[in-house]
Amino acid sequence: MSSLSNSSRSRAKRFVPAGTLALLVLVCAGLWSSIEWGYNRIYVPEGKSLLLRYKGFPLFGMTKPPAEPGHFARVDDGGNPLEIGYLERLRGPGRHFYCPLWWERELVDDLVIEGGHVGIAACKMGDDLPRGEFLVDGGLGATTQKGILRNVLAPGRYRINPYAYSVEVIGEQVLKSDTKSGTQEKHAGWVNVPTGLVGVITHLAPNKALGTLPGIQNKVLQPGIYPVNPKEAQVDIIGVGFSITSVNSNFKREPDGQVLLDESGEPIIADDDSGIRFPSNDGFDIHMDFTAVWGITPQQAPDVLRKFGTTEAVETKVVIPQIESICRNQGSRLGAVELLVGESRMKFQEDTTAAFERVLQEKDLTLLHGLVRHIYIPLDVREPIQQRFIADEIKLTNEQKQITRKTEATLQEATAKVEYESQRIVVETEKLEAERIAEGRRTSEETRAETVQKQAAIDKRTAEIQAQATILKGEAEATAKKLLEQAKAQKLQLAVSAFGSAESYNQWVFATGLPEDLKLNLLYAGDGTFWTDLKGFSDTLLGRQQQSQSHNPPSP
Repeated sequence: MSSLSNSSRSRAKRFVPAGTLALLVLVCAGLWSSIEWGYNRIYVPEGKSLLLRYKGFPLFGMTKPPAEPGHFARVDDGGNPLEIGYLERLRGPGRHFYCPLWWERELVDDLVIEGGHVGIAACKMGDDLPRGEFLVDGGLGATTQKGILRNVLAPGRYRINPYAYSVEVIGEQVLKSDTKSGTQEKHAGWVNVPTGLVGVITHLAPNKALGTLPGIQNKVLQPGIYPVNPKEAQVDIIGVGFSITSVNSNFKREPDGQVLLDESGEPIIADDDSGIRFPSNDGFDIHMDFTAVWGITPQQAPDVLRKFGTTEAVETKVVIPQIESICRNQGSRLGAVELLVGESRMKFQEDTTAAFERVLQEKDLTLLHGLVRHIYIPLDVREPIQQRFIADEIKLTNEQKQITRKTEATLQEATAKVEYESQRIVVETEKLEAERIAEGRRTSEETRAETVQKQAAIDKRTAEIQAQATILKGEAEATAKKLLEQAKAQKLQLAVSAFGSAESYNQWVFATGLPEDLKLNLLYAGDGTFWTDLKGFSDTLLGRQQQSQSHNPPSP
């Protein structure tokens, strides 16, 4: 009994340290779990990210070197930091466990860029750019140098490390500047090029990837929406297509605004500098109106921006001055009468348009139409010319009237002839119709008589043929009977000849007439015994007849 108790106490002594160790493990695990989930745990909500900075392990002198200035702390393949500093990768929404003793934790908002806006990002990490450069190639997380990113951020949601990048969100930027050519508008950011216009790009810095230099580019932007980095380029929106420019003269007006007219009904030109005014080669003061339909093609837009700045400058500095200059130069070579009437005025129109088109082509512009719309000649010059032309027109009118009367008489004569011919044709038509009807009837009767005659001849011939057929049929039948009888006689003659004599033939006929079931019995009788043997023959013949009748009873 005592030995059992001693063994139990020894086992208890051995189990006491093991239980203590298990309890200690459980206590440590619970303590670590409470620290990990209560102290180290950090929750990142949706729409935010976690920025981490490694501070080092302060216990027992376990420190790591700091990261190189301007660079993130390096990490190993497992993501463990090798240097003290900020980590490049942000942690997304969810639970994360980082001890605040050696980790600096910061929640940062995601960047959201709405529609109609772009983001201009600037990189704060990496090497310095060469002198004179300020744009960095590459996207977020792929840059190696400090500076403004060349590529803009389109609308969307981005997780951006604020220690490495700063982003400015902008909409459409319009920079206005007053120049000698007018007010220029430079667009950047969210650039919208409407229909009917193009965007001319001006680069502010060279782009080695595209091989472009600073300045106005030849390639234009077609209508659409474009994200443009204002630090890299600016866009001038220029209208393309055709425009109408007119240089018109002003008229004198009544107080109520009605235009004053001279004695010939022409409007009276106002005493101002409106329209195109020049002296003719014979010394008369001439006023003229001109309209030009001119335009700019997309290929011409960059050159227009280089030379003139704006389309308004093209009109004010090129189109209108050239219209006035060319019309004065061309018009001063002609007299007032040449400008008013005849082929000389048409030639003036053509020469003026051709000269104006050459000037616009030299300035890389397009002319669709150049129209001399009105030429105002002084009344003292215009009135005699008009009177002369009126007299000429009256003479021509009278001549035309005489021609018209002759034509009317000729027309009436032709009408009477037409009426006469119409009546004559009607009568002749009726006559021809009657003749054709009579001729048709006569032909019909003649045809009917010929048909009856031919039918009688056919009936006669038919009767003759039928009579001849009857005769031939009788002759044929008689001949057939005769031949039949001759054939029968010849048959008997041949049969008799075949059997050698008439008696032999008769015996053959008799033999062929006997029945097929005929049986012959030969009875032998000696000399003088025929009558005695005849009784036995009669009994035998009678018995066979009765036997035959029993097998074949007579029918009722």
